[in-house]
Amino acid sequence: MTQQGGASLENEKKLRESNQRKKTEDYKGPIDQLRRLLAELLGTFALTLVAAGGEVIAAISGGEVSSAARAVAPALLVMAMIYTLGSQSGAHFNPAVTLAFALRKDFPWRYVPGYWVAQLVGAVLAALFLRALFGLVGNLGATLPHHGTIEALIMEVVLTFLLLTVILGTATNHGLVGHNAALAVGGTIAFCGLFAAPISGASMNPARSLGPFLVSGQFTDIWIYVVGPIAGALLAVGVAWLLRGSTTPEAIETAKGD
Repeated sequence: MTQQGGASLENEKKLRESNQRKKTEDYKGPIDQLRRLLAELLGTFALTLVAAGGEVIAAISGGEVSSAARAVAPALLVMAMIYTLGSQSGAHFNPAVTLAFALRKDFPWRYVPGYWVAQLVGAVLAALFLRALFGLVGNLGATLPHHGTIEALIMEVVLTFLLLTVILGTATNHGLVGHNAALAVGGTIAFCGLFAAPISGASMNPARSLGPFLVSGQFTDIWIYVVGPIAGALLAVGVAWLLRGSTTPEAIETAKGD
């Protein structure tokens, strides 16, 4: 009886070890990479749907979605998606975030092109969905400069710098901050939108802006929302290095979703 019990426990142990090895292999192999890309596509789709959709629905409803709601809704969405998909992909949902993590050596460069493609596809799909439902209303929620091109560009640089400073800081201190990083990141997106949306749309995210631009065929101001976030990301990486030096194992785990 004892021998049978021991054999049963040994078989259970081997089964657990086998399952763990399979999980690890999947995590490091192509299956895991596809899961990462799917998570980034879904997260960016949802973010663009809420951020651009708020502008579209405000336009067709005569302002039923207030400016404050349009600023806060994407922040709440990002918070929820960090909790939901953070362990799958690191919850970047933003090419500027992926770039910053790669520059900090938190994230492998070989994964960057795939993440960027997934993020852009997610944003384009969200814009296509909005166009199919409502047509070209409200510029499909495209972020536009409202008080001058240079002012919008500078605002996007500053806002992205603030957002990336929070993201890189919470990633470095993930052991201390833990899941509260979602609150910090979401709060930053909310306050940036609340005070700066009337200037530039407070995009801070090339994918979120490119999706509506590409689907609506508007290209006049598209460069602002590419150059601005990239410059802000570069600035945030430089300041992160001055503040904390090189990367940490915690930051690497956070960026990859480990």
